[in-house]
Amino acid sequence: MNITDNIVWHDGTVTRARRQQLNGHKGVVVWFTGLSGAGKSTIAHAVEEHLHHMGCRTYVFDGDNVRHGLCSDLGFSDADRHENIRRIGEMARLFLDTGIVTLAAFITPFNENREWLRQRVGPDDFVEVFCDCSVEVCEQRDVKGLYRRARLGEIKGFTGISAPYEPPGNPDIVLRTDQEELQESVNKVLQLLLERGVVGSMGSHHMQDNRRGSD
Repeated sequence: MNITDNIVWHDGTVTRARRQQLNGHKGVVVWFTGLSGAGKSTIAHAVEEHLHHMGCRTYVFDGDNVRHGLCSDLGFSDADRHENIRRIGEMARLFLDTGIVTLAAFITPFNENREWLRQRVGPDDFVEVFCDCSVEVCEQRDVKGLYRRARLGEIKGFTGISAPYEPPGNPDIVLRTDQEELQESVNKVLQLLLERGVVGSMGSHHMQDNRRGSD
């Protein structure tokens, strides 16, 4: 017997549509995928900063941050990576129901996981952003020193070195983060959210001059 056989989903009177009306914008899940050091977290937080100035309700799920709490019991085996993404995907769905613009920055190396996310969240509410950056450039950045440690064999199963990364076949946006300035990458994400009607006019708000970091 499945455990869900004995539980029933309870629908509240405050719906997602009502929450979105209160927020003044739609909810969406924007999922940034790419190698470590490709700029996922940097761009996600820069997008959030801009949306915050627009008055949008937002939250960033950062790959490192969630492993300090929600996913602190998980390692980096394939099974644990799948479970890590499953948990964040379910959290993203809950945040979507609040009408929040949810930005998730995770390596998410497997196509299987990203397709599961799209279907679980819902294709109309899911934006896949591929931060396309060569492993050579990511390794040159290596702000956290992870690539160096992976090369020394101190970190096993490191994506791009000793574990595979499967590039998305049909992402909603491709950001060439080894060629673009941060501002250009951020604007592409904001433009898509505008085109999809998630947010209104970007108005006269200006991005801060953030320097690209690592994720």
